[in-house]
Amino acid sequence: MTSLQDRVAIVTGGGTGIGKGVALSLARQQVRVVVCGRRQDRLEKTIDAICQQGGEAIAIRADVSQTDDVQRLVDATLDGYGRVDIVVNSAGVVDESAALHELNLADWDRVMATNLRGVMLVMRTVLPIMRDQRSGHIINISSESGLEYYTGDAVYGTSKHALNALSEYAQRENQDYGIRVNTICPGMVVTEMTENSVGLNHDKCLYSEDIADLVTWLLTRRQNIKIGTPILIQTMLNPWE
Repeated sequence: MTSLQDRVAIVTGGGTGIGKGVALSLARQQVRVVVCGRRQDRLEKTIDAICQQGGEAIAIRADVSQTDDVQRLVDATLDGYGRVDIVVNSAGVVDESAALHELNLADWDRVMATNLRGVMLVMRTVLPIMRDQRSGHIINISSESGLEYYTGDAVYGTSKHALNALSEYAQRENQDYGIRVNTICPGMVVTEMTENSVGLNHDKCLYSEDIADLVTWLLTRRQNIKIGTPILIQTMLNPWE
């Protein structure tokens, strides 16, 4: 297992949910973490939790769908730590379920802006740095909805299907530079966003720690090991039953 000590990681969506769980887990591995999100109060709670466990982290408030914000995020990482070794793209939003012919175009644009454009902007900005280093690891958090086709899920599902494809393009274009790109597709994860869903059995769900464990496992493989994408992680029992 490769040590992650003193690596530098950017985690988007790090104020809550999977992103927060990943940020805390990486900090325990002595990774220096740059936590990004849109809500400063949530970011500060993540930073406080990291500091309480003896980790090192900084918070950057940014909207990954905005080009200037992404550039500022990466610049702040370089200013603070001098390099970018790891990126975990966990920022994501969902929409209200609706049939395709009833879609609200504003919902479509909002979801695509964060779930797809945001990941593209972050990768587009960090890849030249990683290419110069001839090393780097990007992990994109997709969804089981990016592998299945659920009725009423066209906006979110399409964003995640497209993310899976985008990640594979990034892997193939950059693997000769020592850069790995993985995509994780979780099933239902209990987060602030989902915990109050009607009919959801939390005992049959995933938790952010489960995804964080998988992230750590991927990051600690030997440099030449390539794990095919996307990677589905789900529970054996239906969380809706």
